[in-house]
Amino acid sequence: MPDERALDDLVEAVRGTARREIMPRFRRLSPGAIATKSGPHDLVTEADLAAEAALSRDIARILPQAAVIGEERVARDPAALDELAEAELAVIVDPIDGTANFAAGLALFGLIVAVVARGETVFGLLYDPVMDDWVVARRGAGAWLEGAGRGASRLSTGGTSRMQGSTGLVPLNALGPERRAPVMARFEAAGQVQDLRCSCHDYRLLATGEADFMVSVALNPWDHAAGQLVVQEAGGWSTVGGDRPYSPLLRQGCMVAACTQRLGAEVSRVYFPDRPRLAHV
Repeated sequence: MPDERALDDLVEAVRGTARREIMPRFRRLSPGAIATKSGPHDLVTEADLAAEAALSRDIARILPQAAVIGEERVARDPAALDELAEAELAVIVDPIDGTANFAAGLALFGLIVAVVARGETVFGLLYDPVMDDWVVARRGAGAWLEGAGRGASRLSTGGTSRMQGSTGLVPLNALGPERRAPVMARFEAAGQVQDLRCSCHDYRLLATGEADFMVSVALNPWDHAAGQLVVQEAGGWSTVGGDRPYSPLLRQGCMVAACTQRLGAEVSRVYFPDRPRLAHV
């Protein structure tokens, strides 16, 4: 586990990168500054690339022994993801989570950084560059909301234990057209279901008690490693596939996280109807 000084330096590196590389480009991107990767909705901008490069340099200075695994690096070289399982210490970077929102000029995006030691997440950071505040968790030390000019506030997930009237975050855009209606029908009892297109803010809302559950249909570690630790430290619960705990080393599966284990189990039964019970509940 890196020492407190190194982790504080990491937070400041993220803030500096956002200040220099991301916010000056927000709502100022030219059409040529936006490209696609795996498909028309999988975007990368010059801000993503510049931010990941800057953060990678900072991390090499702050934690020289760590492997740096960035989303854009893995997009160029998928084999780079193998380093996560092999490294004693790794830093996972999502330079802009919610790139589609960022490219559209929506102020709903963030930077995500996770520190993984021997396959276990020990530090997670969910940073909002628009508000210059961040949710941070260190394993065993709770989850906290901090920001420029404000004190730290300890976070706790909500106490909802039933689907009825709950608020959920479900990535409808990631589902094929033929699946959207059936999935929405399963969540009819929920009071509100929405899709933010941003894991950073999904996890922030869950950790602050503003949302009760979330679902993800992909397990990219840059989307989930930090947020999973945050939610765990805030008192929440999660499962992958309805029968496994989350690990940053997992690459495939659907994930459910919730403010309470009871609600998580109910959401899992709804989302995974072919699995009648959770093995580790």
